[in-house]
Amino acid sequence: MTEQVDVSARAAAIEYAIRDVVVPAVELEAQGHEVIRLNIGDPLAYDGLPTPQHMVDAFKAALDRQDNGYGPSYGIPELRSAIASSESAKGWDCSPDDVYVTHGVTEALQILFAAFLEEGDTVLAPGPHYPPYMAYPQMYGGATVEYRLDPADGWRIDLDDIRSKMDETVRLLVLINPNNPTGNVATSEEIDSLIEIASDWPRCTIIADEIYDGLDFTGRMCSVASRSSSTPVIALNGVSKVYFAPGWRVGYMAWHDPSGTLVAVRDGVERLLRSRLCASTPAQHGFLAGFSDDSGWLEGHRSRIRERMDYCLDRIESIDGLECEAPGGAFYLFVRITDPEMAADDKAFVLDLLHRHHVLLVHGSGFSPEFGNGHFRMVCLPPIDLLAEAFDRIETFLRG
Repeated sequence: MTEQVDVSARAAAIEYAIRDVVVPAVELEAQGHEVIRLNIGDPLAYDGLPTPQHMVDAFKAALDRQDNGYGPSYGIPELRSAIASSESAKGWDCSPDDVYVTHGVTEALQILFAAFLEEGDTVLAPGPHYPPYMAYPQMYGGATVEYRLDPADGWRIDLDDIRSKMDETVRLLVLINPNNPTGNVATSEEIDSLIEIASDWPRCTIIADEIYDGLDFTGRMCSVASRSSSTPVIALNGVSKVYFAPGWRVGYMAWHDPSGTLVAVRDGVERLLRSRLCASTPAQHGFLAGFSDDSGWLEGHRSRIRERMDYCLDRIESIDGLECEAPGGAFYLFVRITDPEMAADDKAFVLDLLHRHHVLLVHGSGFSPEFGNGHFRMVCLPPIDLLAEAFDRIETFLRG
């Protein structure tokens, strides 16, 4: 028998619930079944939410003029300037030198964790949260501790829970705003309290993941960096969600370091960025075009998402066995399974639904074993006729 090569512990421990559940779905599709996929936040997978044409044209134009060679490691200057102007418009002084362009926000996270974390360090992230906040830190010697979002209060931040978990090991305090998967949008008062807590711990930097900031339905979305006068904040954003181009894989981090405490770690980030060469050059030109056209296309996309979200909330309210807090932003619903037996194993619920009725959701425990259990996440992106069919199947499943 051939001896198997060992896998590293770090790779074997990685879980990414959003895509892990796709594996059995692909098997069903290979058998000829039509699966309604509500698992992944990709607007391009559904009708009516295309990437804006002027951005596609700019991407194509870069290819046509052969502008697809290696670019600067920190991003093309024109894009860094446009991002800096956009961030400054949110209420803080951002210069092009504060901006670093990455292969999406996920690469930005990997680089930040590599630069900040040593063995024994901690990332304090919301629960529930986007899975890489749990998966990546352990690759760099760190660990993730979750602070609680309150499901009985619209998934608001439990500030007392944060205070109880802060200590000298916490290098990064994460705010995902609007939150994925719950859709909660933090108030300015909550953000101020978060900054105040972090300010008592000099080694702590705030990561503000604001990738869904343009999909705020509350009117209260505000930049974390704009609220901080001394505590360092690194804002994360990109082309994927608000510009509806997730496959381009272009994101950025914008550094707000008012007290100048991040000089050494910033040097480390720049070294890491240089070592991996650059983000996609033509995609950066496509992203750049997004900053130069304010023709109102986003309002149309946002209106369609809101209409689809409202339909989903109405259907959930009518189905015995499901409950959901109305989200304030993004395009997800984090739905509570009210039947205690079904809720006890939310992954089994998701897989049973998939195999019996061919609707693909994501189990809530994949976003937090402690704070997400007994829920599932679904996207509100498909057209209403497809959502209607999905809910009909879910309702049939719940009725047994």
